[in-house]
Amino acid sequence: QVQLVESGGGLVQAGGSLRLSCAASGRTFSSYSMGWFRQAPGKEREFVAAISWSDGNTYYADSVKGRFTISRDNAKNTVYLQMNSLKPEDTAVYYCAARRGSIATNQRDYGMDYWGKGTLVTVSS
Repeated sequence: QVQLVESGGGLVQAGGSLRLSCAASGRTFSSYSMGWFRQAPGKEREFVAAISWSDGNTYYADSVKGRFTISRDNAKNTVYLQMNSLKPEDTAVYYCAARRGSIATNQRDYGMDYWGKGTLVTVSS
């Protein structure tokens, strides 16, 4: 069982930056692939970024590629999402997610099994 707690959300102007953090419980964090997803008002949840447990490979949605960076610090049981050049359309609740083992890119939500409660990011124009 993994518990995930997101932080770092807030209000930012378009063009600004934010860094989200996700702290995970448990002693086997390094064996979990991690991801970030978001849900905008009135829309379905969508994939944002993910990072593999084994080789650190990263995956990004086309809409954030080049602007967002996912990273992890296994010593701190934390995964980050650095968000730059933010746009109003990035406004959403951002969720951290985890999956033991490899990312399942062919499954819904990349096969993630554990979810945090989310942190709100609002980008003003």
